Amino acid sequence: MTAKSTSAAPGANAALGMSTFAFTACFAVWTIFSIIGVRIKQDLGLSEAEFGLLAGTPILTGSLIRVPLGIWTDQIGGRLVSLLVMLSAALATFLLSYAETYPQFLVAALGVGLAGGCFSVGVAYVSKFFSKQAQGTALGIFGAGNVGAAVTKFAAPFVMLALGWQAVAQIWAGALALIAVVAFLVTKDDPELLERRRTGAKATPALMQLSPLKKLQVWRFALYYFFVFGAFVALALWLPHYLVAVYHLDIVAAGMLAAAYSIPGSLFRVVGGWLSDRIGARKVMYITFGVSVVCTFLLAYPATTYVVDGIEGPITFRLATGLVPFVAILFCLGFAMSLGKAAVYKHIPVYYPEHIGSVGGLVGMIGGLGGFILPIAFGALNDLTHVWTSCFMLLFALVTTALAWMHFAIRRMERERTPSLRDLPELPEMAGLQPNPAPLRASAAAQAAE
Repeated sequence: MTAKSTSAAPGANAALGMSTFAFTACFAVWTIFSIIGVRIKQDLGLSEAEFGLLAGTPILTGSLIRVPLGIWTDQIGGRLVSLLVMLSAALATFLLSYAETYPQFLVAALGVGLAGGCFSVGVAYVSKFFSKQAQGTALGIFGAGNVGAAVTKFAAPFVMLALGWQAVAQIWAGALALIAVVAFLVTKDDPELLERRRTGAKATPALMQLSPLKKLQVWRFALYYFFVFGAFVALALWLPHYLVAVYHLDIVAAGMLAAAYSIPGSLFRVVGGWLSDRIGARKVMYITFGVSVVCTFLLAYPATTYVVDGIEGPITFRLATGLVPFVAILFCLGFAMSLGKAAVYKHIPVYYPEHIGSVGGLVGMIGGLGGFILPIAFGALNDLTHVWTSCFMLLFALVTTALAWMHFAIRRMERERTPSLRDLPELPEMAGLQPNPAPLRASAAAQAAE
């Protein structure tokens, strides 16, 4: 057997290509309210709270559905689950064009949110075609389907201005249904499902699929994704408002900057997957969190005016981040987040090869909830602190917590896997400063034996 044959199963390229294309379409539908919601708000005279609930409902439901969809993918196969989910989301999106009242729009938004659940389906389906050495790159390519959000931001306004928001919903629904059928016809079932059919083996029961969710490690991965994906989505939604208020840009320029932030932030996910395969997902996560800590700290520093008592009187100077430095630091943050998005999902097939659907679904769900919760938290912090950079203060606290948890968890695992490390004190160089280092070593050995 050649090295090439061990890296991917037959049909892997078609599965990866069509799954990525389908996920791009799903993400475009999932974020459709970012554009048509503005016109709906005007037509219905919605308050800011009502509009926020309408825009956030697809994000919320698309996140919550990821766990069951991941489990069903492991049980009956990603091709069938993806077809059913995409057709259901397409139907809901089409019916959205006939909604007239606010409750009807909310019900339609629940169905539209199904499109966001395709992520956990794709992760569980695509990963089964590739070896562990190639899964990072494959899942990084698949995850680049996040660029569908930018597709909607660029294309939907032109369609809406020419034909109305109803046409956007109908065209997006038709495209999603067509892509769902094509993807089903072009791809094959994953090797694990085919092997079960050949041998007559039964799929792992749902309750057993959920058993890994009891492990703290899974929730640690979920926290990582809450930041790298949830905060990324939250910033993409929050940026237009932030740029208009802080840097006094018009809405067109602010919207274009937000879209430009989303596109590379999605495409660089491929680089994160490739790096995870080459140098390891753990090192990529250290890079992600290290860069993010620095970037969020710089962005969190509020514009400040200082008055210093000089020799000849008070000296006043001001520290503030200009628009160009802000955009540069922000893009560095987005790049780091994109690397981390791929690295998180590189961990899952390695640690939980038999539970990719359930674990990947939970991690994706928590990440999606970050995109729903964090913008609300940003607004609440603005009201509480009256400081615009408070959103980045929250992100700094979040990523610092994630980095610390990851580092100490890794240190603990290293000590458990290498018994000789347990006999060493935290600062072994201190042993040479003791009058008699023997008692110190004996004490450390006794503590390890307890």
